[in-house]
Amino acid sequence: MDDILTALDEVLAARKQASAEDSYVASLNAAGLNKILEKVGEETTEVILAAKDSVETGNTEALTHEVADLWFHLMVMLRHLDLDHTTVLQVLDERMGLSGLAEKAGRKGHNAGPDAT
Repeated sequence: MDDILTALDEVLAARKQASAEDSYVASLNAAGLNKILEKVGEETTEVILAAKDSVETGNTEALTHEVADLWFHLMVMLRHLDLDHTTVLQVLDERMGLSGLAEKAGRKGHNAGPDAT
């Protein structure tokens, strides 16, 4: 499945340089990081609502579509910041086999929230 992420990243990289009139991704990049983050926030809310609805209805189709939208916009954000999905996959790979509590404790203040103390 990493192939689809790689292919999507290549498209996002190419469209980052495209005309904002011709590409949704280019228009997001032209609008800047704050607009991209706004879209990430909107998509996050839609995932939460779809997850709640899926519990109530038993239908997960809307949820998977909303998660796809969120992943897409997260990848746009990463590409805007000159990163790509491989950096995230590397972090996930490094965390494999670690207890979630041990991993969080090992961050030593790196993006650790108030519950990390």
